[in-house]
Amino acid sequence: MTQSAAMKLYMTDNSDLMEVSSIHPENGNLIVIGTIMGAMPVKAVVKPAELRRALGLMSFKTKMAAFFMLFRASR
Repeated sequence: MTQSAAMKLYMTDNSDLMEVSSIHPENGNLIVIGTIMGAMPVKAVVKPAELRRALGLMSFKTKMAAFFMLFRASR
């Protein structure tokens, strides 16, 4: 399996909040592994119900914007 670059989440001031190094399925859940604020390792579990809730937080317009972000160059 090839490892791609980590995904970063930023705070509103553009400083690093979290670096996600991997997301993989395990026992019917998604496991998110990363580092918070560059110092604290974290392994989070996303359960199916929580994933549905996350998608439910997004309007159709937001889901479409997220989809089209996949095809835009980074800024």
